[in-house]
Amino acid sequence: MIYKEETAKKVAEYLLRIEAIKLNPRNPFTWASGLKSPIYCDNRKALSYPEIRSYIKNELSEAAGRFFPETEVIAGVATAGIPQGALLADALGLPFVYVRSTGKSHGLENRIEGVLKTGQKVLVLEDLVSTGKSSLAAVEALRNEHAEVTGMLAIFTYGLEIADINFTNAGCRLVTLSDYDTLLPTAIEKGYIPEEFLETLHKWRKDPGAWSDGF
Repeated sequence: MIYKEETAKKVAEYLLRIEAIKLNPRNPFTWASGLKSPIYCDNRKALSYPEIRSYIKNELSEAAGRFFPETEVIAGVATAGIPQGALLADALGLPFVYVRSTGKSHGLENRIEGVLKTGQKVLVLEDLVSTGKSSLAAVEALRNEHAEVTGMLAIFTYGLEIADINFTNAGCRLVTLSDYDTLLPTAIEKGYIPEEFLETLHKWRKDPGAWSDGF
């Protein structure tokens, strides 16, 4: 679910403006998985814009207080969730840790970096949710260290059905600042894409694999 509609629209506008999100169904982007996609998202760009960075931090802070008031620790998901998570933890005056995609190959071989105590209530911070697989792997890693995960906050989600299923099965509540359903009408309203793109953009979200196979 999105935090609130006003925030969702403003975040979408910001991300489109700085080209953190690009939409181009005629010349699709290639994801790391090899899938072709009409949308490209790199919210790390927001960190380079103080006004936008501060707005996102403040909205994440308010969302955390509203939906996850019991939180004792913020955990960022490597890599893009680390800086946003650190900003959020600082704003809330809470401890911060981050979760590696895999354990280190040397030293203590930590998967989780920072001080995390057994039973602490942890809010996970992610910048983008696609299928939810990598995000929920971080949740599992925290639970394996006997943390109590209160839920996950993210800047943006594609709103894929598989992600909804994965988060439900994992018993993890997801709250985002903005989403795909808000992005599309905002992109049309602000002139970033023509309305004729809507049909194929909706088809992609319904079945990304089948859409990709068409290219």
